[in-house]
Parts: sequence; C-alpha cells; structure tokens
Amino acid sequence: MDLLKAERQQRVLDAIRTAGRATVAELSERFAVSEVTVRRDLAELAEHGAIQRAHGGAIARSSSAPQPPVVQRMADLQGCKVRIAQAAARLVDDGDSVFIGSGTTTAHVARELAGRRKLTVVTNALNVAMEFAVSAGVTVVVTGGMMRESELSLIGHITEQSLREVRVDKVIIGMRAISLERGMTNDYLPEVMTDRAIIEMAETLIVVADHSKFGQTSSAYVAPVERISTLVTDEQIDPELVNQLVHLGIAVIVAEA
Repeated sequence: MDLLKAERQQRVLDAIRTAGRATVAELSERFAVSEVTVRRDLAELAEHGAIQRAHGGAIARSSSAPQPPVVQRMADLQGCKVRIAQAAARLVDDGDSVFIGSGTTTAHVARELAGRRKLTVVTNALNVAMEFAVSAGVTVVVTGGMMRESELSLIGHITEQSLREVRVDKVIIGMRAISLERGMTNDYLPEVMTDRAIIEMAETLIVVADHSKFGQTSSAYVAPVERISTLVTDEQIDPELVNQLVHLGIAVIVAEA
C-alpha cells in the first residue's frame, strides 16, 4: 500500500469512526476522489475488519481505542512493561544484532540493553535510539524516513528501503492489538508496510505485549499471530490464551511479578 493511499484510507476510517457511519457519496465529495475509489477503499478497510459495509456506504466497528502519544504512555502499566522488558532483554546475547521497534515496552527493552557489550541495535524509533546515547558497547543504526510525531517513529518508503539493506539476528517489536482470529494489527494504516518490512528482517520475531493488547483488533492488518517466534507478556494474560498460543508453536514467556 503506497503512503498516499494509506493516508487517504486512514482519513476515510477516521471520518467513519467520528460520524459512526458514512455514505460513498459523502466520502467521495469530502476527499475529492471518485466513488469507485471510495468503494475500493471501503472494501479493503472492511477486509481488515476496520469497518462494516452497509448499503451505500459503511458503518464503524468497535475496536481498540486510539492510543495517546508514546511519551504519555510510558507510565501506563509501567510495572508490567518493565518486567516484560527485563525478560525480553535476557533473550538478547552480547554480540547479537537486534532490531528494536517503536513503542513504550520496546523503549523499556532498550533501557535494559543499554549496558551491553558488542551489541548492534537497528531502530526506526528516535526514543529507542536515545536510550543508547551514552552506551559505549552498543552500535546504533537509525533508519531514515518520515517521522510519525506521536510515536517518534520513522516510517514510509525511505525507511522500508533502508530496512531491506540490513539483516539482524532478532527483531523485537510491540504491537497495538493481537487477536488469534484477526492476527496482529496496528492503528495507523500508513505504517503497515513499514511494520511488514521490519518483520522480514529476521526469522526470530520477539513480540513484547502486556495483557491489555490481547483480544483487540485495530484497523491495519500486519501479520498472522503464527509469525511470532517468542511472545513476552505479563502474568495477567489469560492462561487459556497462553495454551492456544503454545499450540500454534509460539514460545510464550510470562514475566511474573
């Protein structure tokens, strides 16, 4: 999905969520595109579970609530995130090369790794990179790209091009919403292709996610749950969900209090 198309679809989705519903004609006039283009956008949004098609338009679906900016979320569930970060950091060995994605839990992972030796960190998150500003034993590679201000992350075509030039041993990312049925989803459509490029950097995908992320669905499909190699979460996760994830071949680490 190209960035302009993704941004348009994000605006269409925002309009539907704000009003609760919208017609094809209304959206066509509002965004100055043809009704054929609107119908195509609605079909793709409905395929990802972001909206529900209705006669002549679409209606909003309930989904995970929009996130506040990353700097405001650092203190949310901080105890859980710190424990998850400590457990995830133990999966990284000195000498590894690792990608660390944007988000709050991943920022805590970066803090846990800041004192390591001979570690190479690749990231598209400015706040993650800053955690290593005085770490003599860590080589930091920051991708280029367009900054998403609320997340302090770099996304888009330039980011994706630079990611294709790099291979790492492990990828550590957070995820906005995780559902066994709907997979891993994000809440910002223009970021999807960047997320997918990140996932392709290594076979080993470590997802760090607290219990609040599960059973949720956001607007942008990223990848199936089965793509996860190791999930690191907290003790409040549903034990039955853990069993289902293990049954899918995913290693689950529960960071106990």
